[in-house]
Amino acid sequence: MADRDVIQLSRNEDIKARSDFLRGTLIEEFGQQALGGLTEDGGQLVKFHGMYVQDDRDLRPERAKRKLDRAYMFMARLRIPAGVLTPRQYLALDRIADERANGTIRVTTRQTVQFHGIIKSNVRAALRAIDAALLDTIAACGDVNRNVISTANPYLSRAHAEAAEAARVLSAHFLPRTGAWREVFIGDERVLGGEPEAEPIYGATYLPRKFKIAIAVPPSNDVDVFAHDLSYIAIVENGVIAGYNVVVGGGMGATHGEPETYPRVGDVIGYCPAHLLVESAEAVLTTQRDFGDRTNRKHARLKYTIDTHGLDWFRAEVNRRMSAPLEPARPFAFAGNHDQLGWTTDAEGHHHLTLHIVNGRIADRDDARLKSALAAIAALPGFIDTGAIVMTTNQNIIIARANDAERAAIDAILAEHAVGQDVSRLAEGAMACVALPTCGLALAESERYLPTLVAKIDGILADHGLAEQKITIRMTGCPNGCARPYIAEIGLVGRNPGKYNLMLGGAADGSRLNTVYRENVGEAEILASLAPVIAAYAKDRQPGEGFGDYTRRAGIV
Repeated sequence: MADRDVIQLSRNEDIKARSDFLRGTLIEEFGQQALGGLTEDGGQLVKFHGMYVQDDRDLRPERAKRKLDRAYMFMARLRIPAGVLTPRQYLALDRIADERANGTIRVTTRQTVQFHGIIKSNVRAALRAIDAALLDTIAACGDVNRNVISTANPYLSRAHAEAAEAARVLSAHFLPRTGAWREVFIGDERVLGGEPEAEPIYGATYLPRKFKIAIAVPPSNDVDVFAHDLSYIAIVENGVIAGYNVVVGGGMGATHGEPETYPRVGDVIGYCPAHLLVESAEAVLTTQRDFGDRTNRKHARLKYTIDTHGLDWFRAEVNRRMSAPLEPARPFAFAGNHDQLGWTTDAEGHHHLTLHIVNGRIADRDDARLKSALAAIAALPGFIDTGAIVMTTNQNIIIARANDAERAAIDAILAEHAVGQDVSRLAEGAMACVALPTCGLALAESERYLPTLVAKIDGILADHGLAEQKITIRMTGCPNGCARPYIAEIGLVGRNPGKYNLMLGGAADGSRLNTVYRENVGEAEILASLAPVIAAYAKDRQPGEGFGDYTRRAGIV
């Protein structure tokens, strides 16, 4: 083969190939406490174990002035398929946040939690405490299948419970088999001899890029099924899941100024009976494993594999790997992608409270002691043994399976800690990524700023009689799209400090991409741009028409 025909793999592929199944030099590097961070290779490998090396960017200027190294720390993300914790597990995480992290817990858009501010000397202690709670951080990041998400609250119906169980089954099936996590962080000894170590699904270099799976139970699309590499839409018959429509090729990431990168909504390629769920998922994942781009990481997600080879080719390749081909898709309908906040009661008489968490950050603040309240609720006698704490993909918390007495106690605890639920309809549908100060990719604020902007947009909505109108608004500090802004009715993506791309026109059920309306604008221009659109929507909307649908119909975008 001529030199020009030799394929040049990306550097990450070499790191993975040389890593001895994700071990690399991590044991040695975590033994070097004098260095707050990791080597470049170590920083890539530790992602597969659920962590990112970060630093406090607010402190960079002062530390640079004093010729100090950056204030390195670690973010650790858990693998919690379907987002379900026992109260005892939640209490363990609450303690870890105080003892080993920055005193807060962050509920993510992938139905799990992550800790911030873990210094290097605390990493192993934190992960051992997580392990003691029968949880882990394996594969929460990296080029593997990540946390599998499912429609919130598995206790609402049998179909919801089946969806959550499907998420757990898929998570276990695609869990890396390497023992590296336990050896590096827990202290297990490596077993030598016998069969050589292998990754039967992934292979030694795992996937070309991250891979995300979601499961929805209509009419709720709270998981945003069209935004992930692989999603399943449950088809419910007689109260049970008969099978799933299979959605492939969604993905939110992009890069400013590089039009060859773009967000994409997934395509429905067929239906599989429930017993073929794992087989179909493995067929999709291994097709991406074998044909995904390993030369350019910006072109390595499944969406690009499909657009490169064609959807028909991809469907045929998936069918070739299955014992029976996918059947034609079944009818389905979504009503929206918000959480239903407040109390609800199931057929067995159990009560479930969906509690709004501003951008997923569980913390004690001067005006409301949310973190202390949730810990007190989890520790309630009786509830600690029979209740559940469920994370939602909208960054909220469900306090599940409370009896009548526990419901009254929960309300009393929330009131005692000044935790209210009187939030605007716009705030209900708001999501933000972490962004500054800890995310190394952030170009602008997100979590710390979105509540301020929402309050100002609320004022415009109230002026036009729209205070009760549901509108999805999402913000990210960079174009990677962790809060799924590209399918929001109002999307804001960071471009520069204080500047965002303003996007309009997403569908209320998360099934359509929005469109850039204004580029690189600050708060004043965002508000000035939205005001006439909101006024026109109030005046000209059709009955039941969502804000995003109106902006499309009216030709605004």
